[in-house]
Amino acid sequence: MFDAYIICGTPRTGSTLLCDLLTSTKRTGVPHSFYRRQDMPEWSEEWGLPGRGAMSELNFDVAYLNAAIKAGKGGTGIFGLRLMRENLDELSAIFDRIHPGLPSDKARFEKAFGRVLYMHLSREDKLAQAVSLVKAEQTGLWHIAPDGTEIERVGLPAESRYDFERIRDEVSELQAYDTAWNVWFAQQGIAPLRIGYERLAADPAATLISICEALGAPPPDADDIRPGVAKLSDETSLDWMRRYRLDAAI
Repeated sequence: MFDAYIICGTPRTGSTLLCDLLTSTKRTGVPHSFYRRQDMPEWSEEWGLPGRGAMSELNFDVAYLNAAIKAGKGGTGIFGLRLMRENLDELSAIFDRIHPGLPSDKARFEKAFGRVLYMHLSREDKLAQAVSLVKAEQTGLWHIAPDGTEIERVGLPAESRYDFERIRDEVSELQAYDTAWNVWFAQQGIAPLRIGYERLAADPAATLISICEALGAPPPDADDIRPGVAKLSDETSLDWMRRYRLDAAI
């Protein structure tokens, strides 16, 4: 039985869908990006923590960690965390302040959370992933529900436009982040549970059940699993991918 899990991902790999599925079981925590730098002030306010200026850095780090663990458990026995590769080094530095002298990131994380299951959530089709990311950044729309209603929008609605260079740069960065995760797993001696976006999107129920089994948590009945997030891919996405492949071949 694990005490916690960390979803090690990159943007547009289905992490919001996966977090929603895990939360829906009411047995496997309430995972969020608690250590995404941009979101930490909002979490601090929601949890009623004193401002950073009201206490020492170390005391704030400890208070924030305790509040994050409580929120990430959501009344269950398992803590869930979504972590993007770009936030890994900063989180390691925070835990090094709280638990100094430990020999590795893995040791620091397990000192903080207990026995951790590491999940590597990745997407095989990096071009589709990059197109999805660029579209979301341009339009401000990041997630929709199965009925088409908006779940998450960042900024005012805007038009999307094909941008070869931006997509190319995102493909390169996403590949680098995936490689960096694999290097880190090897350095830390971690054999993660591999979760592919393609399987998650095609069969979310089977993916969730396999994760529950790996965690040692009772899995829900497959018929009771209702994904709360839908794909945003559309004809525009497919058109951009076709255009990109043509442009890349020139």
